[in-house]
Amino acid sequence: MNFPLYIAKRYLFSKNSTNAINIITYIATFSVIVSAIALFVLLSVFSGLRTFSDTLLEASDPDIKILPKEGKVFNVSDSVIDILSGKNEVEAFSMIVEERVSLRYKNKNHIAFIKGVDENYTNVVPIDSSLNVGTWLDQKYKNIAVIGAGISYKLSLAAFNFETPLQVLVPKPGTKFITNPNRAFNAIDVNIFGVYGGSEEFQDKFVFTHIQEAQSLLNYEPKEVTAIELKIKNRFDVRTVKKELKTLLGNRFDIKTKKELNALYYKVVNTENFISYLIFTLITIIALFNVVGSIIMMIIDKKNNLKTLLSLGVNINQVKKIFIYQGFLLVFIGMSIGVFVGAFLVFIQIKYGLFMITNSLPYPVELKWTNFFIVVTTISCLGIMASKIASSRISKGFIEG
Repeated sequence: MNFPLYIAKRYLFSKNSTNAINIITYIATFSVIVSAIALFVLLSVFSGLRTFSDTLLEASDPDIKILPKEGKVFNVSDSVIDILSGKNEVEAFSMIVEERVSLRYKNKNHIAFIKGVDENYTNVVPIDSSLNVGTWLDQKYKNIAVIGAGISYKLSLAAFNFETPLQVLVPKPGTKFITNPNRAFNAIDVNIFGVYGGSEEFQDKFVFTHIQEAQSLLNYEPKEVTAIELKIKNRFDVRTVKKELKTLLGNRFDIKTKKELNALYYKVVNTENFISYLIFTLITIIALFNVVGSIIMMIIDKKNNLKTLLSLGVNINQVKKIFIYQGFLLVFIGMSIGVFVGAFLVFIQIKYGLFMITNSLPYPVELKWTNFFIVVTTISCLGIMASKIASSRISKGFIEG
């Protein structure tokens, strides 16, 4: 039997001679419980927000995007098609024509991007699942478009409003002096067949059209595109596929994964998560000062008992271990209760959505084993440190003094 652990249990669960010490112990345990709840709920909230944001990116960005290394446009050769078609890891790919344009509807204007896509695009990016109103681009119809909800709001333009089409304008290429402003732009008129939702930036960004209409507007050849977007099968690693494509396609192309396309977003999310974790860890450290105080008070209260233990042959290191174990047990009990309560609160939020962002959207949270591990590891390590700090003042002179 571990003698210091046995004594630590007796000291922790037996009442002390001074009632104030019992109160301090209860306060220390309560502070650990609250800290564990706060840290676990915080991590669960960030996990939920990240998963929620990732689902928004699923409807806006491909797994891999192939861009030209130089310039805006490249010609899609048969060899490129053969390479992509022959890759078992590639589930689907779509040709893209994308360019900044000016939108004009009645007396309102907006700067956005036209994105010409082929009929395979929804197999790469499930944008059709994000439609709030209307339908996706139908190959049977020409001069139609799908716009973001932000563009729809800013231009007061609804789907299936065919009385006045949306005018899409892009400056004509050239270096000559413009004498007639009306001839300075290429333009097409499109009727709106659908309105998509998503993140605020995404809703304000794109007007989706058939790729042929975007190519015609920009004076591109039929095989000229600005990008190729790829959907990778779930069982394959995107980074590995990217490396293989780089080898096969050569240095003419710049290949980016979804994380690289949204590097700033992921950097901000990770930074916020880390800073919040540090802040709540600092709060936990402050709470553990109560544990240090509780152990020190216990040492003073048990001074006579410790003299007896020394007389029975117990050495100073074993005495120190008694209070290290006691402090760790106190932290472990508070942490266990706190993690259980935190997990229960997160489960209630997932099940019933007590806290809502909107009337139909509950605040996203997520139960993850990594969060359990982070909370247990953080508080356990800090608890051991606090216990060692408190027990470090024990010496033979202090006990016998």
